[in-house]
Amino acid sequence: MDENFLAARFEHQRTHLLGVAYRILGTGTEADDAVQEAWLRLSRSNADEIDNLGGWLTTVVARICLNMLQSRKVRREEPLADLEPAELVTGPEHEAVLGDSIGLALLVVLDTLTPAERLAFVLHDMFAVPFDELAPIVGRTPAAARQLASRARRRVQGARAAADRDRQREVVDAFLAASRGGDFGALLTLLDPEVVLRVDAAAMATGATGALGAAAVAKTFAGRAQGARLALIDGRAGAVWSVGGTPRVVFDVTVSDGRIVAIDLLADPDTLDQLELEVQVG
Repeated sequence: MDENFLAARFEHQRTHLLGVAYRILGTGTEADDAVQEAWLRLSRSNADEIDNLGGWLTTVVARICLNMLQSRKVRREEPLADLEPAELVTGPEHEAVLGDSIGLALLVVLDTLTPAERLAFVLHDMFAVPFDELAPIVGRTPAAARQLASRARRRVQGARAAADRDRQREVVDAFLAASRGGDFGALLTLLDPEVVLRVDAAAMATGATGALGAAAVAKTFAGRAQGARLALIDGRAGAVWSVGGTPRVVFDVTVSDGRIVAIDLLADPDTLDQLELEVQVG
């Protein structure tokens, strides 16, 4: 095959290959190195015998990345959590590759996986590589490769859930502080423009009313919620107002993209009895 033609076909695959390499390795520099090594291997091969160039290159890049990960573990290099973001992605080419960026937080989670788990998760869950194609790359059977990906997926989902819960807690904590302090402006920044405040019948009987929109909800809470305390409600961040240690009103808060989109005031005793409540200290 003509080398110029081969180079053109490789360049057509470069963005995809960089995406694969970056998600496996977590650094732009190493991703570049892996893709360049794949080109060298392609240029030395008999390209005329390759039926599926994209699949062949993906496999080669994956194997190169696996070797790099294993070498990194042996050398005990610093984890991604200790790297500056600029060290992870540099240059406009990488920004284009990572238009759907997986984010630094996920990269840190991936760095806790074994090399084989990380490869299996990235190739299957992010790039839909079938297990029968993935298995030879990690040196396992398709069933074992499936287990690797499943184990990695559980770890990633658990880390994501924990990160989401922490972020929800930060937002609710800030909301309670702004409410107690009567900081109307701060409340507006924490509330989605279309936020809705809903109250159940028991809460309504105490005089609480619903509201729609950031301004109306901020007005409702400004200077109030003095006795409410941050709590986990069925594992999600919210707040509880208690009397003598008995929950009387639950603030069931829904957070999306860093803003509160809904608050449900629940005061019905039967409803509260069914909730798993854990008041947060500090």
